[in-house]
Amino acid sequence: MPVYRAPIQDTLFQLNDVLGIDRYADLPGFANASPDMVEAVLTEAGKFCEEVLFPINRSGDLEGCTRHEDGSVTTPEGFKEAYKAYCEAGWTLLNQPEEFGGQGLPHVLGFPVEEYRMAANQAFAMYPGLTQAAVSALLVKGSDEQKRLYVTKMVSGEWGGTMNLTEPQCGTDLGLIRTRAVPNGDGSYSITGTKIFISSGEHDLTDNIIHLVLAKTPDAPDSVKGISLFIVPKYLVNDDGSLGERNTLSCGSIEHKMGIHANATCVMNYDGAKGWMVGEENKGLAAMFVMMNAARLGVGIQGLGQADIAYQNAVQYAQDRRQGRALTGPQDPAQKADPLFVHPDVRRMLMDGKAVVEGLRGLCLWGALQVDLAHGAASEEERQQADDLVSLLTPVIKGYGTDKGYDVATNAQQVFGGHGYIEEQGMSQYVRDARITMIYEGANGVQAMDLVGRKLAQNGGRAIQSFFAIVDAECAAAKGKPAFADFAGQLEKANGELKAATMWFMENGMTNPNNVGAGAHHYMHIMGIVALGLMWLRMAEAAQKALDEGRGNKAFLEAKLVTARHFGERFIPDAGALRRKIEAGSEAMMALTPDQFFAA
Repeated sequence: MPVYRAPIQDTLFQLNDVLGIDRYADLPGFANASPDMVEAVLTEAGKFCEEVLFPINRSGDLEGCTRHEDGSVTTPEGFKEAYKAYCEAGWTLLNQPEEFGGQGLPHVLGFPVEEYRMAANQAFAMYPGLTQAAVSALLVKGSDEQKRLYVTKMVSGEWGGTMNLTEPQCGTDLGLIRTRAVPNGDGSYSITGTKIFISSGEHDLTDNIIHLVLAKTPDAPDSVKGISLFIVPKYLVNDDGSLGERNTLSCGSIEHKMGIHANATCVMNYDGAKGWMVGEENKGLAAMFVMMNAARLGVGIQGLGQADIAYQNAVQYAQDRRQGRALTGPQDPAQKADPLFVHPDVRRMLMDGKAVVEGLRGLCLWGALQVDLAHGAASEEERQQADDLVSLLTPVIKGYGTDKGYDVATNAQQVFGGHGYIEEQGMSQYVRDARITMIYEGANGVQAMDLVGRKLAQNGGRAIQSFFAIVDAECAAAKGKPAFADFAGQLEKANGELKAATMWFMENGMTNPNNVGAGAHHYMHIMGIVALGLMWLRMAEAAQKALDEGRGNKAFLEAKLVTARHFGERFIPDAGALRRKIEAGSEAMMALTPDQFFAA
């Protein structure tokens, strides 16, 4: 049967030894994040996820959600009770603003709690996760009255939240949406249309669901420039905050999906439902992007979470399952076979998984710290640099993180051999659940195009130049230490490949835009390799420092040094190969006509 253990030791190492979050004690939110409190929060979060959320992960996958004739939806057995316990324990409040009832703790503490939640039960975690993203949009773009009416109860978990973008005829191309918003004459709008793929669109966990819906007003341009954003609650809300009558919206059906069965992914029908505009007319996409960016970071954490739980189970199975003998001779002569763990190909998959999981955890935590610094750093220069890095890293965390997270999940399934393909082992669920992370909140090809098409050139390339400078500076410092000189040299070379690829895009992008499109995904992976390489350099240095000072778990720290070396040997060299693929251009890729694709 599947197992899960929250990686508290590794999270604490990354927060305390690698990021050194104690250095930020004078910044907003960090004052209460003392080492003792951080450890207590992570320990309790891990316990909750292991004991409450994980046990209903597999059963929830098997049962799924149920839509009833009246359009209502019930979640799987145990979900409602788990959600109530989740809210009562205060987990929805962690890094939400204190003025709306939150605890105001930094995002760098909220992200690991989200990771544990995603690993233990991704389908469950999506319900509060989407609410958090909706709150982010309302805090930035909502009016004071909208915040008063909705945000406090969304922060508490009493009410849920969703984002409604996609329609049957359009996915990423939101200019094609047909949902209409007609003014009612009293400040509200009549919303009519159909939205699909709406995660958490209808369920029985909360008293109300606050839908954020993209629609076009009657005279709006019929393009992305004509999109507005609307609050459309399941139940109308009275001025005193109490619930009023049921709004005219409903769940038409639940999508039949490959994974995340326990999350209600709905077709939502809006039949003249009453809604209120958020922000300015025709500026809805910018408002929704606040929520989408928060969701994209959350999806990156989903990729990490599914990779970690799959990896943990693969390690356990490789220790328990006996098959064949080690190539160097029997490792356990008293038994008829050695554990799978002795076989090099199995070890390759496990070491790759360890390198990716711990590296991604480091990258997500570094990204979370930048979110905190972008809002609370002491100087404008620091806030700007952090904001630049968040913008640059978001498509990498989402795109590269979920690509590699899915790879880890499938390799972990491979460790099980035929048993990994059998539902009872649970590995197929992690592969199925991980697969969606590469698709929603902007498919990873879209993330790559966002990175190379928008983020590189933004503010004259300020963000990418800052990233280059950080990597170069840390490599230069590490090259002066014999233990890290080789790794730092490898990483410096990979950063050079990233610089060369960036220059190639600048030189070729205008003359042949297809070259940008053809190479964007490879570029995102080069940046992912460099970013994880930077994390592993930091982790290795922190581990060696702890060993030299005689503190910490020796086996844990020594494993960090070995895994860093593995990342340097097996991942960093890929940067050069990917850069050469970029420079191959798009001529052959774009050459065949549609008819030629189907030619016999």
